[in-house]
Amino acid sequence: MEVGAAAFERRLPRLRGRLRRAAFLGLDMEFTGLHSAFPQNKRPSLFDSPAEWYLKARRSVQRFTVSQFGLAIFSNENSNKYVVHSYNFFLFPSTFGVTDAELTLSASSIQFLSHYGFDYNKFLKDGIPYMNELQEKTLSQHLLAGSWKVCSVLDRERMKKAIDEVTCWIAAAEEEETMILQDLSGISMFEVQLVLRRALQNVWTQPLGDSEVMVKKVSPQHRRLLENSSYDCCQKELILMSARGFTNLFQALVKAKKPLVGHNMLMDLLHLHDKFYKPLPESYEEFKRNIHSLFPVLIDTKTVTKSIWKKYPFPRVSNLLEVYEVLCSDLNPTDPTCPVIVLASDCSRYAEKKSPHEAGYDAFLCGSVLLKGAHLLLGRSTSVTAEADLSFSEYLSALVKYLNKVHFIQGGVSSINFSGVDAPCRRPPLLVVHVHGWRGLNERQIYQELKALCRFDVKLLSENQFILLSSKFKYARLALQEYKDHPNLQISLYHHWRHSPHVNCLLQVSSIVALWSLLAFVLGGAPCHSV
Repeated sequence: MEVGAAAFERRLPRLRGRLRRAAFLGLDMEFTGLHSAFPQNKRPSLFDSPAEWYLKARRSVQRFTVSQFGLAIFSNENSNKYVVHSYNFFLFPSTFGVTDAELTLSASSIQFLSHYGFDYNKFLKDGIPYMNELQEKTLSQHLLAGSWKVCSVLDRERMKKAIDEVTCWIAAAEEEETMILQDLSGISMFEVQLVLRRALQNVWTQPLGDSEVMVKKVSPQHRRLLENSSYDCCQKELILMSARGFTNLFQALVKAKKPLVGHNMLMDLLHLHDKFYKPLPESYEEFKRNIHSLFPVLIDTKTVTKSIWKKYPFPRVSNLLEVYEVLCSDLNPTDPTCPVIVLASDCSRYAEKKSPHEAGYDAFLCGSVLLKGAHLLLGRSTSVTAEADLSFSEYLSALVKYLNKVHFIQGGVSSINFSGVDAPCRRPPLLVVHVHGWRGLNERQIYQELKALCRFDVKLLSENQFILLSSKFKYARLALQEYKDHPNLQISLYHHWRHSPHVNCLLQVSSIVALWSLLAFVLGGAPCHSV
């Protein structure tokens, strides 16, 4: 189900209710870009530690925004039946008050989403506003001081039109007469009222439904009474709630404390923190603590399915849709205890048509893959009988070793542990490239030379030497084999004691010191002859 700004506030109470009753939640997001190369921001590398990767990713997250937020609410209706309500929210940064975000768009990301049918008109025209705690605090201070302003050019034009209409009307109107302003929505309902009340001291405003505002001509005494009324629709708390927009749902997610499921979800978590909670901290460990406090149970289906591929003879696919199709295929025969997943009637199009890279669809896939994967793991680890009704808590018990471990391939760890220390993993060996005859090569040129054969990250070691690192052992073996007799590039295993510039420098310094010591000993120990 698609939800934009026009319908969001109306649907929010029902969404909160469904979150409270949910067994778990599937999550996916689409962004306006992934990795920023400006200003001087190097792309993440396999050589990065988790903390180094985080600092690079943090700079990218600060530049790009969330264009679409997918949320699949899985409710365990009875025994092994799960009903799914899957939502597709279009988001757009708030432009209310002093907030006017700068957007960065990555051409490749825009092209990618357009290929899969992303509707940028809905993103731009009906995107739900949002803000984090720092932005909300700033807006609150400006509302109290009366120093807020209308940033959007479109809203300023709407304000001018409303003021002109009311000014023309009020000159001839009697006290207690009213007029109606139409075609308003969302936060503009508040903006119009605040502007009119500040500009004209003899009017009062009241919203009528979702798109109209009533303007009444009143006496100064009546105006003061209305301003002090507890029923004023323009109270600061109500304005903040409207300006907060999608963040209201994020706060309901945090309050519900339901297991949150994603696929390769690390970037999703970075954006969750930055856009709806607080700006990302500089400390990697603080980021981990904050996320664990917000969402105590995280499950990354990328981590879960990697384990399944090792235990079952399934094709080794990693794309989310391909994983789902394998687990739904004849390769994975069902039994009476398998979870039954049913899409709610208002989300039934996902049962009829594949919609890859649509956030709501991918969120549904995440939750479905989790249930099917957990059922396989539980059946392997216990003697499940054909009559058994399996609860979601039993599925969680089969996933204990994967909880809060989010997929990651950099820095010598296979996952980020949000509830503990990141455990090191076995990784392919470092390789060293010796360049002969080709002068002035750089990292990019070495990468281009090798990419047709296999993928490596490249780092300069010395003038004619480069270090290679891959995420796959087979790539390391292939490079050693294919470049064994290459006339210009000699690839071998990297040995720290042999190839490290620091070790070589230390050895050279030690040799010089040893030589001088020997020379001093020889000269100092020579016999003296008297004349």
